[in-house]
Amino acid sequence: MKTRRHFIKSAGALALGSMILPELTFAMARIKNPGIQLYTVRTEMLADAKGTLKQLANLGIKQIESARSAKGNYYGLTGKEMKQECKDLGMTLRSGHVAVDAKWQQTMEDAAEAGQEYLICSSMPKSGQTIDNYKQTAEVFNRSGEECRKMGLKFGYHNHDYEFEKVGGQVLYDVLMDNTDPKLVHMELDLGWVVASGNDPLEYFKKYKGRFPLWHLKDMDLQKKHSTEFGKGGLDIVKVLQNQNESGLKYFFIEQEEYAKTPLESMKYNMDYLERTRI
Repeated sequence: MKTRRHFIKSAGALALGSMILPELTFAMARIKNPGIQLYTVRTEMLADAKGTLKQLANLGIKQIESARSAKGNYYGLTGKEMKQECKDLGMTLRSGHVAVDAKWQQTMEDAAEAGQEYLICSSMPKSGQTIDNYKQTAEVFNRSGEECRKMGLKFGYHNHDYEFEKVGGQVLYDVLMDNTDPKLVHMELDLGWVVASGNDPLEYFKKYKGRFPLWHLKDMDLQKKHSTEFGKGGLDIVKVLQNQNESGLKYFFIEQEEYAKTPLESMKYNMDYLERTRI
């Protein structure tokens, strides 16, 4: 026979559970606003840019980051045409990988016409693993950032693994971070290359809090140093996404350069992985 004390205890537990459950439900949130770096589907974009964009939209991709190609920054389309194609498919052309070179002014003008928010330098303008080169590069990036700001754009840089080499006890990437103006240079952290270099993205989130508004969400086979489908490599995807606020994340772009089968099949696998994942 149930006593009054047993009834009160059970009722209290039920009430406590009802208070905790919404918090748990809230904590286990879906991953929203997925993007792609189009280098992932580079061959497909060159062959049929419009058709490939449609296939990506059907997978649930919302944000687009373009990359330089044999047909220009927009795969044979103008910036304006690229913007409209994305809009028609419910996507946004958000960013683009470019070079700071002799065509820099035209690159900025095309990006402004495309209505994108970011221009990302995809590799070091000048080779040389020296502290002086990284300091000089930081000066170039600060100037480029100021030029972009005047045109309503945001400038940034995308890392690989070599920037994490040490020279004279200093990490070269840190030299770049310490000598660039956070208001002018918005870093895109390639998480796959960070872990491939033996570093922890969370440590960089803490050290340079709020300085990584863009990510390349890339899982990496750490033995081969090849990108791979989500969940098959060394990146703790859930953990980095749980710490996105410390990073200052606004948008992430899935990037994969090597595939189990085809680029689009890998993208479907990655999107299915994100659909199942809660953070």
